[in-house]
Amino acid sequence: MGIVDKAKNAVEDTVGKVKEVVGDATNNSDLEAEGKKDQGSAGIKKVGENVKDVFKN
Repeated sequence: MGIVDKAKNAVEDTVGKVKEVVGDATNNSDLEAEGKKDQGSAGIKKVGENVKDVFKN
């Protein structure tokens, strides 16, 4: 996994966590759900990149 991809996934995960917390604090279920979705997306991308790394080596 390239350093840029890792950084992008980390940022997406962090933004998702922030959205989830802010959504929960403000009783905004849409924002909270969007944050969870962003975190899930980042996690899936990380798994995909890890699989590619395994087959590269």
